[in-house]
Amino acid sequence: MSSQILVAIRVRATPERAFEVFTSEVGLWWRPNRLFRFTHRSPGVLAFEPGVGGRFLEQWPDGANFEIGHITAWEPGVRLAFTWRREAFAPGQMTNVEVRFEPVETETRVTVVHHGWETVPPEHVARHSFPDRVFLHRHGEWWQALLSAYKASLSHFGQS
Repeated sequence: MSSQILVAIRVRATPERAFEVFTSEVGLWWRPNRLFRFTHRSPGVLAFEPGVGGRFLEQWPDGANFEIGHITAWEPGVRLAFTWRREAFAPGQMTNVEVRFEPVETETRVTVVHHGWETVPPEHVARHSFPDRVFLHRHGEWWQALLSAYKASLSHFGQS
């Protein structure tokens, strides 16, 4: 059985615009979180390299970067999927994120499913020794906060 997080939000944008802001403006809306950091360094700026095989990166002003994962699906206006890891993950410890963009009347439902947490043991630093249910709940709250910031950024950048 897969340990997964599922969150969704509706935004006032077309699926194409919602996808564009999610991917090209990720460095502006993604909020760092002390509990769920990718590296030991201070938070950098996140970026997606477009297309299947592109990287999901955390970048710093000094030119250094950390490869969080790779894009496994890039379907503008429909779906984005990528692998996700922290620097402390051992080989074989990898999670996956899938983001779907579905039209709902004049809005778009953006659904995030983050799965594969069963590859990371509860005692791992990434899970903060939380039991599975608590960890997934806390991580889900973080995804909800991220999606709220994303929704606000869509308003800031204007609708399509």
